[in-house]
Amino acid sequence: MNEPFELRYDPIQKDFLYLHRITTYNMGTFYHRHEAYELYLFLRGNVNFYIENSCYRLEPGDLLVINPEEMHRSFSLDETEYERITINLQKSYLHRISTPVTHLSGCFDYRPMGKGNIVHLEDAQLKQFLQFTSDLEKALASDAYGTDIQANCCIAQLLVLTNTVFQNASFIPTDIMPDLVRKTMNYIEAHLAQDINLEQLASTFHLNSTYISRQFKKHTGLTLRSYIVDRRIALAKSYLHEGLSITEACYQSGFSDYANFIRSFTKTVGISPGRFAKKMGLSQKP
Repeated sequence: MNEPFELRYDPIQKDFLYLHRITTYNMGTFYHRHEAYELYLFLRGNVNFYIENSCYRLEPGDLLVINPEEMHRSFSLDETEYERITINLQKSYLHRISTPVTHLSGCFDYRPMGKGNIVHLEDAQLKQFLQFTSDLEKALASDAYGTDIQANCCIAQLLVLTNTVFQNASFIPTDIMPDLVRKTMNYIEAHLAQDINLEQLASTFHLNSTYISRQFKKHTGLTLRSYIVDRRIALAKSYLHEGLSITEACYQSGFSDYANFIRSFTKTVGISPGRFAKKMGLSQKP
């Protein structure tokens, strides 16, 4: 069964990627990840934003932080103009521009997975954020002497502001993820190493399997099969980080076929498990 693998890690080739986009058509992405941190500022539109097992109806001035391990998607509910600013930042770049006392990756890393991702900027904070992004756009559009340093300064200022806002935030967003979708995600996470099929989900939730499947794809953009494969690949990557062999990572993450694991891992991550382990400086036991 050939399915579009829209959930693979999007490669970010530069230290950072800045985009200020306006779309005027109904747009929705699949659940996906980036090979970098992401800052996302929502400016206008009628959009639901999904992160892991949560969903938020966005308001202008909402600022989100997403780390490379967090699955997410945006979905336009109508054809209202959708405007946002996104900045993807390589981990190595953030480490370089941080200092021993100012860790600029804090807002991305020091929180539970899929939680604490969103704050709402007050008017003064939003004005300051947009001033920094305007200065960044000007620096990126110029090839004059020193504009690369100016761009780095703008990024640093944005990250200092973002971390400060998140450290002092009392904002509690309303999570509108349908209960069935959240329960399905939680069930999958708890049973990754076991066989998971629609019949089990239907029996567990006392609902029609077709209904579960349709609701899941409606909110994630993915089939259950694609989602399960992605979560298993993420688990396999964590096992490789812990020093398990490729074979151990394969079977302990729920794959029953080694060749299928190698194909799925390579397709999702972009490199084979062996090359991934080598790139990360990890053990390369078969």
